[in-house]
Amino acid sequence: KILSISSPLMFLANQREITDNAVAGDIIGIPNHGLLKLGDTLSEGEKIQFNNLPVFSPELLKTVRCLDPLKSKHLEKALNEFAEEGISKLFKPIINNDWIIGVVGSLQFDVLKSRLENEYDLNIQFQNTSFAFSRWIEGDKKLLSNLISNNKSFIAFDSDNDPVFLFRIQWDLDKAKEQFPKIKFNKVKETKSII
Repeated sequence: KILSISSPLMFLANQREITDNAVAGDIIGIPNHGLLKLGDTLSEGEKIQFNNLPVFSPELLKTVRCLDPLKSKHLEKALNEFAEEGISKLFKPIINNDWIIGVVGSLQFDVLKSRLENEYDLNIQFQNTSFAFSRWIEGDKKLLSNLISNNKSFIAFDSDNDPVFLFRIQWDLDKAKEQFPKIKFNKVKETKSII
């Protein structure tokens, strides 16, 4: 679809300036409020096709809570923005209101906490979760619906609203694969381009 771009920013070290020209290798920021995602391709009308970027299952999972309950909507907005940036994976379980954050390394939790405090004025707390890893699930809609309804305490949806199965131990994954052999439990998900 056609997208009008206004005020694109060029980044160089700690400097930012509005630009109307860029070449390969330049780092550009395009204000778009959730319209663009990592992996999207922009062109001036040429037919370009790339493989979508893979999204890997996070290695560490924690719940995050805002210590001020009046700012919970603000926390949700911030977490969704971080997920759009690709900083973390965001999972919303079916049966409770806690957000689960997934990252590759533990240092990312410190970075997220600092950014939430400094950029969003949010005082948050990370807590350990009983889940150790996640898998995106896909398959026949009826089978998928059956799996979800029978395992609600293990199901969440990511920031793209794709279903995710959360596991405590490898045995949980093995059991789910045995019970639902026609469902795919994916460690890697391709991003979906929208432009």
